[in-house]
Amino acid sequence: MKRLATDRTRVHVLWAMAVAAGLTLTGGLPMAADDLAPNLSKATFAGGCFWCTEAVYAQIKGVKRVTSGYLGGQLPNPTYQQVCTGMTGHAEAVEIEYDPAIVPYEKLLEVFFATHDPTTLNRQGPDHGTQYRSGVFYHDQEQKRIAQEVITKLNTARVFPGPIVTEVTPESTFYPAEAYHQDYFANNPYQPYCQSMVAPKVAKVRKVFKDILVDQH
Repeated sequence: MKRLATDRTRVHVLWAMAVAAGLTLTGGLPMAADDLAPNLSKATFAGGCFWCTEAVYAQIKGVKRVTSGYLGGQLPNPTYQQVCTGMTGHAEAVEIEYDPAIVPYEKLLEVFFATHDPTTLNRQGPDHGTQYRSGVFYHDQEQKRIAQEVITKLNTARVFPGPIVTEVTPESTFYPAEAYHQDYFANNPYQPYCQSMVAPKVAKVRKVFKDILVDQH
C-alpha cells in the first residue's frame, strides 16, 4: 500500500518540476453548462482516485466524454497539488456527458457502486483523505431521487458489509483537472498504480457490464 501511494504522489514531484520549468499545469476553467449538446445529460461522481473512475466510464456505451476534475471545495480553480493536501475541501471526481437514450442514469449509478467501496469514509484502497470521498453530485431533483433510492435499496439488501457513506449533494462548480490527468489510464496503462488499482476495475466492468460496453476493436 505504501508503494502504491508513493507511485501516485510521484505526480507531485513531476508537477513541481514542470512548474520550475515554466509550464502551466493549473486546473482548467470551470466547465460551461452551455457546452452540453441538447441530447446529452451530465452525471458527476466521486469514487476515489479519478484515474480509476474515468477509465471505468470511458468504456461505457452512450458516454460521450469523461472529464477528471475537482469539485465540492472552497478554493477557486484548484491545482492537483492543492487538492492533494486535503485542505481545499474538493473531491477528485469525474463529470460524465452521456446520452440517456442509450445509457440511463440508473445504469451509470450501478456501475459507480460496483466499482468502488462506498462504505469507507474518505478512503479508497491506499488513498486516504477527504479528496477521495464517495459522492454523487446531482444535477437535478430526479438524479437526487434516483441516487437516494438506489442507496436505500443497496443498504436494505445488505449488498455491502457496512452502510453506504456516499454523500448525495447538489453539483457545484466543476474544475477540470490538469491535462496530464485526462485519459490517464489509456495513456499510462503500465504505470504501477494503474496496474494495481485501475486495471482490475476496468476488467471488472468488462466482465460484469458486457451489454453496455463500447465496441472493442
